Amino acid sequence: MKIDIVSVFPEYFDVLNLSLFGKAQAKGLVEVKAHNLRDWTHDVHHSVDDTPVGGGAGMVMKPEVWAECLDELLGLEPVAAAGHDGDGNMKSSATDRSDTVSDDTSDQQSIGAVRDEVDVAAVDIEDAASAPQASISDSNGRADGPVLIFPNPSAPLFTQRDATELSHAGHLLFGCGRYEGYDARIPDYYRAQGVDVREYSIGDYVLNGGEVAVSVMLEAITRLLPGFMGNAESIVEESYTGENALLEHRQYTKPAEWRGIRVPDILLSGDHGKVDRFRRDEALERTNAIRPDLIEQLDCAALDKADRKTLMALGWEVSSRHPRRLN
Repeated sequence: MKIDIVSVFPEYFDVLNLSLFGKAQAKGLVEVKAHNLRDWTHDVHHSVDDTPVGGGAGMVMKPEVWAECLDELLGLEPVAAAGHDGDGNMKSSATDRSDTVSDDTSDQQSIGAVRDEVDVAAVDIEDAASAPQASISDSNGRADGPVLIFPNPSAPLFTQRDATELSHAGHLLFGCGRYEGYDARIPDYYRAQGVDVREYSIGDYVLNGGEVAVSVMLEAITRLLPGFMGNAESIVEESYTGENALLEHRQYTKPAEWRGIRVPDILLSGDHGKVDRFRRDEALERTNAIRPDLIEQLDCAALDKADRKTLMALGWEVSSRHPRRLN
């Protein structure tokens, strides 16, 4: 997997040379390069931001700097995309060309040809932004084109399902915003060029920049790559994993008793069936107490008899498609 990261603090990602991520790079599983956005500026101060249009506090990252950077990393030529006019109406550069065509009757055929070209060229950015994302993987399990990802506290929440999907991509390009964020036209423009653009939030809070969020997403994604983890089985029963996702049961190690606190006796029994059932029940109980919304998403048809018994004892009705709380 190829990973490009754009930031005004590329040295932040030196940490990726440590631990499992560093080993994955050494083995050739991932290729990571952090780029300094200021390398694409042309003024003496290497400015990447400007004041917000319409007023307001803070600074906003400029689209022209990001565009030069992203065009180069994505291998794209700069073109004019669809946009909005001063009244908020959709327009495109192709539409502008039609304004120069003569209204003379003899030119009607030319006008029709230009209008046909407009219909094909104009792209509704808002439709592109709201359209559901298709699967990024091809028949070989890898996507041909890159996926462009921006952390954004106003975007949909990044989930384990997103991490799993993105782990099948061949090339990920992350853009780290700073200050008040990046100009909203940047993701819109690249969507209009056919790039798979994602914007994600990692939680209901605001950070100083996108670097921390990118690090979180990278770790969640790359640990799913074959060969990344030393023991692949360690990710099978983790929280949020699989279709019927639950919080993971608690874990213990030796000694069996520590400062007067003993691990549950069932874990010392040697009966693997009882141990598995104990852990499964604890996962259901913890999820019920902390994230009941995950219980509501379970597929009852995929639950075994013991699962249903535990959920019923916790106050759930399990005869429908999804569990329903009784009280």
